[in-house]
Amino acid sequence: MKQSLRFYVLVLPNLPWPQLVDRFKRVEELGFDLAGFADHFVDWSNPQNHWYELSAWLAGIAQATSRIRLLTTVAQIPLRDPATLANQARTVDHISNGRLEIGLGIGVKGLDPSYRMMGIPDWSNKERVARLGEYLEVLDLLLRQEETSYEGAYYRIDGAVMSPLPIQKPRPPIMVAAMGPKMLRTTAQHADIWNSMSFADNFETQLEETRQRVTRIDQLCAEFEREPQSLIRSYHMYDPTSRRSGGGIAYYESQAAFEDMVSRVLELGMSDIGLYYPALPEQEAIFERIATETIPMMKARFG
Repeated sequence: MKQSLRFYVLVLPNLPWPQLVDRFKRVEELGFDLAGFADHFVDWSNPQNHWYELSAWLAGIAQATSRIRLLTTVAQIPLRDPATLANQARTVDHISNGRLEIGLGIGVKGLDPSYRMMGIPDWSNKERVARLGEYLEVLDLLLRQEETSYEGAYYRIDGAVMSPLPIQKPRPPIMVAAMGPKMLRTTAQHADIWNSMSFADNFETQLEETRQRVTRIDQLCAEFEREPQSLIRSYHMYDPTSRRSGGGIAYYESQAAFEDMVSRVLELGMSDIGLYYPALPEQEAIFERIATETIPMMKARFG
C-alpha cells in the first residue's frame, strides 16, 4: 500500500528554552508533519552549548504544541535501558495525546562524549548492533502489554508493569535508523519505519548508496515473509557541504533545488523526508516558502 508523504524537521536543542519552544511552534505552524528530537547528553560538537535531556524536552514541547507528531531522531540505546525508554515513551504519548513516534539508533562509538561524561560503557559497534534486536523485542512487549517478563543475552525484565499503556494502539510507531547489513536485517524484522541517511561526500553518491540499501531492505523483507511496503521508508537529508559553506544547506538554496533533490530521493521509494532546521538565519525565508509552497505541491504530486 502506498504511504502518505510526510516531512519532519530535526530541531537541535542548542538554544535557550524560550527560543526553542518558539522554533517548534513555528515548525508546527508551517504545516510540517513531524518534529525531530536529537538524543545526546551534551552537544557533542560544543559541550558548553545549551542542550536538554530527550524525554524532558519531548514532554515540554508536547505541552507547547497540539498537532505536530513528535519523533525521536534518534534515541540512543546505550543511554537508557529499554524499560526506562518504554516508561518515558508511554508518558510522553499521554502528554502529547498520542503524537509520539519512537526513533532508535545505536549511537556512534568514540565520537560522542556522552558515555565518558555519564560514566557508562561505550560499547563496541558489534555489541551495539547485537543488543538492538533484543532492545526492540523488549520495547515492543513493554508498550503492548500491562506486565512483561523477558530474559535474553543482554536484557532481563521481571514483571515490569506499564500502567497506563500508551494511547496509541497497539503502541507508538517504532523507527530504526539503519545503514549497515546487520542493522538492515534487524530493521526488516522488527521496525515499523526504516530510517536511512548517507554521509557520502556528494549527492549522486548518496543516492546510489541509498538505492542499494533499498534493494537490500526489500530482499530482507522477503526473507522474513514481510510485505516490503509494510515497512515505511524514511530518509534524512544530510548535506556534506554544509560545514564547508559556513552552515548553509544545499537543499535550502532555492525552492527548485529542494524540489529536485527531494524528488530524486522519493523516486527511490522513500515516503518520510527528514530536514534540518536551517542553521543560517538567511535561509529561514526559503525554508518557510518551501514549507508553505513547495511541500504542498510535492504532496499533491507524489501522494
